[in-house]
Amino acid sequence: MGVLRGVVDPELGSDIVELGMVRSAEVRPDGAVDVTVALTPAGCPLRAQIKKDVVARLESLPGVTEVRLHWGEMTPEERSAAMATARLKAAQRPEQTSVPLSAKVVLIASGKGGVGKSSVTVNLAAALAARGLTVGVLDADIWGFSVPRMLGVEGRLAGTVEDGRKQIVPIERPLGDGVLRVVSMGLLVDDEETALMWRGLMLNRGVQHFLQDVRWGDDLDYLLVDMPPGTGDVQMGVARLVPRADVVVVTTPARAAQKVAIRAVGMARKSYLRVAGVIENMSAFRCDHGESYALFGEGGGRQLAEDAGVPLLGQVPLEPSVSAGGDEGSPVVLGDGPAAEAFRAIAARIVEEAVPPAAMAGCSARILAAAETALEIRGAGT
Repeated sequence: MGVLRGVVDPELGSDIVELGMVRSAEVRPDGAVDVTVALTPAGCPLRAQIKKDVVARLESLPGVTEVRLHWGEMTPEERSAAMATARLKAAQRPEQTSVPLSAKVVLIASGKGGVGKSSVTVNLAAALAARGLTVGVLDADIWGFSVPRMLGVEGRLAGTVEDGRKQIVPIERPLGDGVLRVVSMGLLVDDEETALMWRGLMLNRGVQHFLQDVRWGDDLDYLLVDMPPGTGDVQMGVARLVPRADVVVVTTPARAAQKVAIRAVGMARKSYLRVAGVIENMSAFRCDHGESYALFGEGGGRQLAEDAGVPLLGQVPLEPSVSAGGDEGSPVVLGDGPAAEAFRAIAARIVEEAVPPAAMAGCSARILAAAETALEIRGAGT
């Protein structure tokens, strides 16, 4: 039930457990899990999205061999109670983050530094934007911010006031038919060489501001979060603020790196976050005459994926153009070559399989709107 709290109705803004949609969840001795979910109407257009989220989150748990989803329909009384819960939550507690519920949040994590997590983040963000999507990039590595330089983004973050609320306006970079919206501590300091000596509470508060006080926009499709390495305060804070997030773990081919990266998988699951897959960065180097060299070892990414029970989303070859593109602010994925092709293939898997965009067909919102309209008419009549 704790894992299912990560399945959020994107229109009502509450998880399906809190809304009373989960009738039962039973774990059988053979690892099969039976879950009964009651929908608002039986033909709810969000049914496919809910099914995908429920199955994906439960199948990511160790020991789960099969997920069997059974459907029911809420009674009028249960529907009214669910809508009342959604309205009460909205009235009593402000929105926990400014990230729209329709946006998919993907945390790019690693067990240790030096695995190329930031270069993976910016190249995936650029690849997604090139597909015509609106992509936010949050540089949560407060100490080691590098996203602005790697994306070729300059300037300082500005502020605005909307409906009496102060908000940070991200720096935008159009890319193909899409757009990148970037927020980083590097866009708040005067010099990118400035050392930020912040302790745990300040780090957590900084990331909290980026999630709560940034005008990401209702049209945001994906938010990619470049996480700091390890399993510390920032990771726990982000897990609390966005429990619906998916995690992609980056590692290198070295078995030693894989043993460290598995800790990031463990922390994600202890925080009830779904691990969507593994990316192996700095894979074999291929020289001009076609010979391949495993400079950093081999097999670490595949072994991590097998140990975690998640897919290996792709392997990015070791290529000088990756670091050169980061230094020049031109992600390698926008050009040609083996690394560019690998990043584009991984982005395609994310969109099509691992973390597909939310299908906002609009059933719960219509019910809520109809109920509120009826109340308004009734009130006007009296």
